Amino acid sequence: MTEIKRIVLDVLKPHKPSLIELSQRLSALKGVEGVNCSLDEVDQETETVKVTIEGSAIGYESVETVLRELGAVIHSVDEVAAGKRLIEDVRTLQDHRD
Repeated sequence: MTEIKRIVLDVLKPHKPSLIELSQRLSALKGVEGVNCSLDEVDQETETVKVTIEGSAIGYESVETVLRELGAVIHSVDEVAAGKRLIEDVRTLQDHRD
């Protein structure tokens, strides 16, 4: 099976831990080379965060475990890239329609 190179998640987490701690914990996982966490929405008790992880061999189960340990849940998997290299999206004419 090919390795996951990028995964983008929609995550719901409590206010604590901070985005800094969340990013540090995820970036420490084997096969992870970079993590980007962007705050999308803040509620009274929770935060919605877009989590982008890139690496040579991301273990989805490990990501899920760390998030669960931090009290977070994955709402959706919004993007996955797997294979020998990353493929960036290509914009087409249909993407430019208003």
